[in-house]
Amino acid sequence: MNKKKQALEIIERLKNEYPDAGCTLDYDDAWKLLVSVRLAAQCTDARVNVVVQDLYAKFPTMEALAEAEVSEIEEIVRPCGLGKSKAKDISACMKMLMEDYGGKVPDDFDALLKLPGVGRKSANLIMGDVFGKPAIVTDTHCIRLTNRMGLVDGVKEPKKVEMALWKIIPSEEGSDFCHRLVYHGRDVCTARTKPYCDKCCLADICPRVGVEK
Repeated sequence: MNKKKQALEIIERLKNEYPDAGCTLDYDDAWKLLVSVRLAAQCTDARVNVVVQDLYAKFPTMEALAEAEVSEIEEIVRPCGLGKSKAKDISACMKMLMEDYGGKVPDDFDALLKLPGVGRKSANLIMGDVFGKPAIVTDTHCIRLTNRMGLVDGVKEPKKVEMALWKIIPSEEGSDFCHRLVYHGRDVCTARTKPYCDKCCLADICPRVGVEK
């Protein structure tokens, strides 16, 4: 089975296993997803979802967050780790959205990359989840699982993984595929324990079955 056929088979099996998989960060507006994905660096989505409730209680709008003192933002987001740098990026990002984009999150990938604190992973998440455009989010789950599954070969650099996956994943499937990898990576193909290959829906087609990473 070549990589493209294998990818299609994996996509279909994960669809059956996790039919309702979606973004695990809570948000009701595009700018809030930008804030959350920045806070999620080296932090769990569950903790981010709790912390942002306090953040939006004090700064409920993009404008309010843009006008807030960085120190005030830092005080609230500190539980997510790297509070100083995250607060600085969030403040600068909200200011740029207000000043350069009229308070709207741009639906252009390159424009998103110009926003402070936004890298390819974040930009792809916004493109896929907010705007419904083709996206591949190469987070730690995606990188680990696609290597284990043999869809990429020993590639760990996020952009290189993304470029390799674009060649074999249908563009309309990329965003949901990556969300399902998160669910599968947390429940079955885990990082901190030996993968639970005995209960994996991909066991018969995965080259890493029974091999501890």
